[in-house]
Amino acid sequence: MKKTIAILLTLTMVLGMALTGCAGKDKEMTYAVEAGSAGEAVAKEKGFAVNSVASQADALMEVASGTSDAAIIDLLMAGAMIGEGTSYPDLKYTDKLTTEEYGVGCRKGSDLASYINVVFAEEYASGNMKEVATIYGVQESLVDQPATEFAAAQDSDVAYIQDKGTLIVGITDFAPMDYKDDNGEWIGFDADMARIVAEKLGVEIKFVEIDWDSKIMELDSKNIDVVWNGMTLTNEVKAAMECSNPYCNNAQVVVVPAK
Repeated sequence: MKKTIAILLTLTMVLGMALTGCAGKDKEMTYAVEAGSAGEAVAKEKGFAVNSVASQADALMEVASGTSDAAIIDLLMAGAMIGEGTSYPDLKYTDKLTTEEYGVGCRKGSDLASYINVVFAEEYASGNMKEVATIYGVQESLVDQPATEFAAAQDSDVAYIQDKGTLIVGITDFAPMDYKDDNGEWIGFDADMARIVAEKLGVEIKFVEIDWDSKIMELDSKNIDVVWNGMTLTNEVKAAMECSNPYCNNAQVVVVPAK
């Protein structure tokens, strides 16, 4: 009788442990994502539980603090921000959920996109684009830039920008594309390339931090002239903006604690 009871108790314990294990596996993970980003789009497409935050940097903070189980961010940002010798040495990226490309966004119908394509082609052919990319560690992600000619529009955005004397660039704090140095100046691969375009236009440059989820509205209202911030060329973006040629390859990756 005692032996039978002991066996039953053992079976009960084993069953309880199994059920606990199953419950742990079934626990739904929460993914921190930037609102309005490609990461948020792919998370929702896959049916993930989402915690939408203001920026990809905030998404990393969510994982580091344990308030979200994982984050979905751009591969180029992951390379700059997580792992040994970075701001988040205890985080790592695992699954690559997408492959995609970055482009610059202008107002629909704007000839500024054509102008930027000409600058990209010139800077790529001269090797300067790769030199700038190497500073920020994104040289392996560069996309070849085809030779092209500027196609001016009748209602020219380029002329409008030159008349007012300032190119207003909409960005977020997003290393290694746009971020501030120790002196509070905006640097990064995108920031440096935008300065080259402004110089060729013969105008000053002004960087404005925007709500990424409102980037199309900011463009259309002329609060900014261009969105230049590691922007993924999604179907939504291409339908709402006049976009430059792709200039960098990217992906959306899952970031989790390293241990």
